[in-house]
Amino acid sequence: MEDYFKIGRIVKPRGIKGELKVLPLTDDVKRFSSLKSAYIDGTLFKVEKATVSDGVYIKLSGVNDRNAAETFRGKFLLVSRENALPLSENSYYIADLIGAKVYTENGEIGVLEDVISAKTDIFTVRTAKGILRFPFLKDLVIKINVEDGVITLKEKRLNEVGLYEV
Repeated sequence: MEDYFKIGRIVKPRGIKGELKVLPLTDDVKRFSSLKSAYIDGTLFKVEKATVSDGVYIKLSGVNDRNAAETFRGKFLLVSRENALPLSENSYYIADLIGAKVYTENGEIGVLEDVISAKTDIFTVRTAKGILRFPFLKDLVIKINVEDGVITLKEKRLNEVGLYEV
């Protein structure tokens, strides 16, 4: 299991005092309001200020001008598992699902490679036939076993909603 989770990607500097605009990669953007620290490239930074309004903006300790802020463009903000938001029932950290074997009732179909977070998450599975993408729907899932790295889906429903990349 992963020890760190990506919660955002730094888009660009904002202003001249070192503030950063962040693209959230989390279900709850309000989590940034209480963010005390985050890792970037393995270095822990104290968060001096975080604002959630028309976007997410943070000010990191030691990043005091636009030139310093520019060096963080495109980098990811990470938090340790201990500082991650607690999960609600039947919710999972994406990092814990990546690499899971995906099955239907009739056998293995592939390995989960990616999850695109959206209103409905889109799962990407590498199969023998190529790349399969499908929305993560409650009526599609039979069982998720994070400890064993196994996701089991209903084959009939998967055939209705899944799309292979050509």
